[in-house]
Amino acid sequence: MMDRDKIFVAYGSDGLEGARRLLEASGAAALFEPGMRVGLKPNLVVAKPASSGATTSPQVVAGVVEFLRDLGVRDVTVMEGAWAGDSTVRAWQACGYRELEKKYGVRLQDLKSDKTRGVLAEGLRLEVCVSPLEVDRLVNMPVLKGHCQTMMTCALKNLKGCLPDSEKRRFHSIGLHKPIAALNTVFHPDLILVDSLCGDITFEEGGNPVEMNRLILGTDPVKVDAYGASLLGIPLSEIEHLTLAERMGVGSSEILPDTVTELSRDGQQPLAKHGALPRAARHLARHVDARNACSICYAGLIHALYRLDGQGAPREAPNKIHIGQGFKGIRDKGVGVGDCAGGFETRVRGCPPKAEDILRVLRVLRGFHAAQGTPLTDSS
Repeated sequence: MMDRDKIFVAYGSDGLEGARRLLEASGAAALFEPGMRVGLKPNLVVAKPASSGATTSPQVVAGVVEFLRDLGVRDVTVMEGAWAGDSTVRAWQACGYRELEKKYGVRLQDLKSDKTRGVLAEGLRLEVCVSPLEVDRLVNMPVLKGHCQTMMTCALKNLKGCLPDSEKRRFHSIGLHKPIAALNTVFHPDLILVDSLCGDITFEEGGNPVEMNRLILGTDPVKVDAYGASLLGIPLSEIEHLTLAERMGVGSSEILPDTVTELSRDGQQPLAKHGALPRAARHLARHVDARNACSICYAGLIHALYRLDGQGAPREAPNKIHIGQGFKGIRDKGVGVGDCAGGFETRVRGCPPKAEDILRVLRVLRGFHAAQGTPLTDSS
């Protein structure tokens, strides 16, 4: 079995190739045998394509299906129930899953019409869908993105799609955090493959997507979500369902120096032109001097800037923030983000740097700026 203490990361915009590379490099083949029934649980919360930042790319799912076929696994079902305000059947079409059905012969199962079962979890009575409990292997395939009520959504919250609509509504009425955490003591996905190619910066329904061009694989949902939170610049203390799940024994949020294995960075993509960025990102980009920046690195900076003032851009920025390969070899005052801009007086190391590290420095910067520009120490 795979090591629950490990997380694997692949960079690039090719979801199919990236998914296959991750699965092969991580040793995930040991989890599957011919003849198994495998369920894939993407995030199809609304009928919008993955480019909106809301839903799991069908190409990532295709990569998993091809990997399973190579292992002789043919019985594969994509299982999902869109949120109570939308139709899963519409989502199949809008998100490109009908093409998957035709090409690979996978089944598409709408969990809104699935049989349900009452279970007791952490003192809560929950009504859950039966089919995800009955497969031999369950693969959780969330999108890493912001959420208006829970700060972020990833592996833990994605299992909410395994509920009937009436129970989804009830979760909101009793407070999302404890029931989401408790739900993860009922369902135990064997593998988690996170689509972090393009996630919305603010909202689970999409509309302000930021290209992050990476996929994340692990088996511990708490650890995977904790790593995802670091990429979005969200402190774990602000994600109540994550901390509750850890207390309930679902997993560990500890990220050690050897936890994350990064595959080749050859897949890093150049930054899209500012005109192609979503409205929120264009607003934030005015603080940035980007020269030949990779989109992965730039995405971390945009997430950090967004978090700096909670729900918008910082009211004041001391100077332009420098990022990108165009700053290699340049030594100057100011702020540099990423190893390529490591010659600036204040710098955030990393290739790519995490939003939490960028945010830590920017918070100090803003505080010192307000104190009339007191010099900053090296943040490397």
